[in-house]
Amino acid sequence: MPSWKFHSPPPATWQRCDSGILPMWWDRLCAQTGQQSAALYAAGLFTDDRRRPIAQWFNAAFNAALLVAPETSPEWPVQRFGIFYAPPASGFVRVYSAPHEWHPREPRKYPTEQDAFRAAIAEAERFLQVEMDFV
Repeated sequence: MPSWKFHSPPPATWQRCDSGILPMWWDRLCAQTGQQSAALYAAGLFTDDRRRPIAQWFNAAFNAALLVAPETSPEWPVQRFGIFYAPPASGFVRVYSAPHEWHPREPRKYPTEQDAFRAAIAEAERFLQVEMDFV
């Protein structure tokens, strides 16, 4: 059984909110890279808010967030979920992790999109647990 199936939920201060991408992602990325570069980042993820599924956590006390979302262009033969972190107060970083990939041209072949998404969520939740030790 994959190790991502056994994990603890994220700390209570991190609330899940998947309805739409938080505006803070765009604001922080623009501040760090400029508006033109931000528009191209992760295949336009932060300009279009059209790509699903996403998983997102927000910590209002620290003004921090974590996002799991597709980071590759839809036409690529291999799709990948990325994990993005907005640390307390300011900044924007991509969390480097195991590749959470799937092949859309072979939708029933393991790992499927759902398998990759679940694994990325599990890794993101582990990141939140570790991050709370440093905040």
